[in-house]
This record gives sequence, structure tokens and C-alpha cells, in this order.
Amino acid sequence: SGGSVQDSDVYHFLCSICLDVFTDPVAIPCGDTFCKSCISEHWRVNVPYKCPMCKEEFNTKPQLKINTFIKEMVAQFRHEAQHEPNIYSSDQQAAKPGEVPCDICTEPKLKALKSCLMCLTSYCQTHLEPHLTVPALKRHQLIHPVENLEDRMCRKHDKPLEVFCKTDHTCICHHCTYSDHKGHDVTPLKDEHEEQKPKLKKTEAEIKQMIQERRLKIQEIQRSVELSKNAADRETAEGVGVFTALMESVRRGLDQLLEKIQEKQRSTEKQAEDFIKELEQEICELEKRSTEVKQLSGSEDHHHFVQRFTCVKAAPSMKTWTKVSVRPPSYEGTVERAVSELEDKLREDMKKMVVKAGLKRVQQYEVDLTLDPDTAYPTLILSDDGKQVHHGDEKKNLPDKPQRFTFYYGNIHIISSVKCKTSINILNCKQICLVFLLFLSKTAIV
Repeated sequence: SGGSVQDSDVYHFLCSICLDVFTDPVAIPCGDTFCKSCISEHWRVNVPYKCPMCKEEFNTKPQLKINTFIKEMVAQFRHEAQHEPNIYSSDQQAAKPGEVPCDICTEPKLKALKSCLMCLTSYCQTHLEPHLTVPALKRHQLIHPVENLEDRMCRKHDKPLEVFCKTDHTCICHHCTYSDHKGHDVTPLKDEHEEQKPKLKKTEAEIKQMIQERRLKIQEIQRSVELSKNAADRETAEGVGVFTALMESVRRGLDQLLEKIQEKQRSTEKQAEDFIKELEQEICELEKRSTEVKQLSGSEDHHHFVQRFTCVKAAPSMKTWTKVSVRPPSYEGTVERAVSELEDKLREDMKKMVVKAGLKRVQQYEVDLTLDPDTAYPTLILSDDGKQVHHGDEKKNLPDKPQRFTFYYGNIHIISSVKCKTSINILNCKQICLVFLLFLSKTAIV
């Protein structure tokens, strides 16, 4: 109808103090209108008596009388609001747990769309409209809805925290720059946000790298445990094979041998479990930090960003795992030492079994080795591919090189130095030479 209140006129019926529809509207001498309770409370805490909108000052507290005309118009507006869903957007939702509610709505409170740093109030879509249409309110700073807006006000000057003090690493208001923080290195929060936000990318990358390193370390430890277990299984099998063939008197030695092997394995597994547990705890902490960094990196809340940045800008200090490893225990000689305690009448049989087991252990270290002719003794003849060698009858006249074997006696070389042409993962060069010497005879294939 012609007398109906239009949606575009909603802001005419909103109190500029509570930003809600007038309740008992009263007009003060300057002509501005407020809720009776709002202006009364404002003057109770603010003296001298001054209009919150035009700032006109009154010598005495004005008498407040309800404006019946505006009250009737507000009543008409409320009535139409109940029958016109478009006045309050029908697609708005009530605030869920964890979401910021509108501070103006009565129950049920709708989900806030924005928070105003000037009003220190969060608004739903409907109650936000004055900030989008009223010229004086359009100058207010709106941000994504946040709770505890009072924490964004300077407790000393009651002004918004819009400046960051780099000297004291804290958020301050503009008045603080002329008092407690005078002469300090200060910058607007927005500029500090833009300056520090890219640094979080580096922190995030460092955390991801630390997580990856620890996951790789877990894999390395697990592989070490597996190798240790395999070695323990081989040693156990060897011990069982040796002692099973002996008389009952040998069984006591077998029990002792197995206990030593299992104790070493338990110690290795316990060490590995402790490392893995510690690494997993660090990964959990790093993942939490990574999540916090991601959330902070995507935050457009300057205040929250700058306050939290100092805490998360650097990757957490943690243990350096580079040199940490689980080394499989050495079982070399375990069986031999046990066998040496056996009775004299069994000693010869034990030696044969130990030699056989020893050769089997050596064979597992076989590698693809290319023999270097510059290190071969002059009586040795190498194949063209450097994979085979046999003994010659004559000593060849070869260049005298410092790395060449200097003496040969039977099947033994006295070695001055040696050079391996291929990368050896299991044995070092000296061990390769020893393996070579063990198999060196009239014909040897490596």
C-alpha cells in the first residue's frame, strides 16, 4: 500500500547506538532520534551530555519524551517485517556452534556476516545493511566476523588497535604512538600483515620438509630393524644348526648363545621403537603447527594474523635427526666364541662348521667389482672387462705406481693402497680387498 514502509527505508528506523530497530524512540533537542534506553545509558557513562551523532553539546541533560509518530511508524515496520520475509533475508541461517553470531539479533541469533572494528559489533546480513548504505557508517572498517572484539580495543585509550609496534612486537592504537610507544618503529596493521604473510610460506615449507625428513627417518629405522632381524634370524639358525649336532652337554651353550642374540635384537628394537615414537610425536606437533600456519596464512584478520605471527613464523625447535640411526648389532664371532667353550673332543667338528658358516657370510657381500689394473701385482693377468684374474708365470714389466700391490707371497698380497672403480654400498674398499684375497688363487672370478 502507499503507506507501507519500503525495504530501502529500513535504516531510517535503526538506532545509531544499538543499530537495531527503535525501541521507545525519543528525539533530543538537536533533532536526532535514539532508543530511550540507549541514549540514557550513553549519557550515564559519558559527560558532558552530547549527541552521539552530531556531537552537539547540551548544558543540562535533556528531558526524554517518546516520539509517538516515530513509534507508530516503527510499529508498522515491525508488523510488515513479520509478513515480508524479504525484509530479513530468508536464506540466512542461525549461527551454529563455533560460528560468530549477530550481536543485534534476538534469539535465534543469525550467523554474522561481518564485524565492525569501530562499533565492536558483529552483524548478520540484515543488520549489516546500515553499514552499507548510511554514509557515516560506510566509513567504518568491516572484517570477517570474529569473536571477542573488545580485545581489539586499546585498554588505555579505548581506541581500535590499528598499528603494530615493531619495537615491542605488539598491537597498539594511534594514541599509543604519541605516548607509551613514542619514537618506536610502528607500521599500520595492514602493512605488517602484507609484509609478514609471505614469510609464513617459508615457514610452512620448512615444516613440511621437517615432516618429510622424519618420515624418511622412520622408514630408515624400520629398514634397519628389518636388517637386524634378518641378521638375528641367520645367526639363530646357524647356532641352532651347530648345537643341534652336538651332544646334550652342548645345549647349555646353545641356550646362552640364543639369549645373547635375542638380547641384542631386543635392544635394537627397543631403540628403534623409542626413535619412532619420538619422531611420530614430532610429526604430530609439526602437523599441528602446519595446520595453524595454513589457517593463519589464509587469514584476512590483520589483528589475529599479527598477534599469532610471532609464535608461528619460525619452525619449532626440535631434535636434529641427521646423524641418528639404528645400527644392527654385530653378531660376528658369537657362534665361534660359544663353540670355543665346547669340549676338546668336539673342537675339530666345530671348526669345520664355523668355516662353512663364515664362507656363507662372506658370499652375501658379493658385489659387482671392476678390478683396477693399476693396482694388480705384475704376475697377475686381468681379463679385458676387469672381472676375472689369474696368476701368470712371469712377472711383467709394468709402470711403478704408488697404488700397485708391492708384494705377493702365495695367495697373499701386502697392500699399500687400493682403488675401487664402482660404488660399494655394503663393504668399504679395505673389506673388498680382503674378500678378493680370500678368493685369490690360480683363477678367481669376482
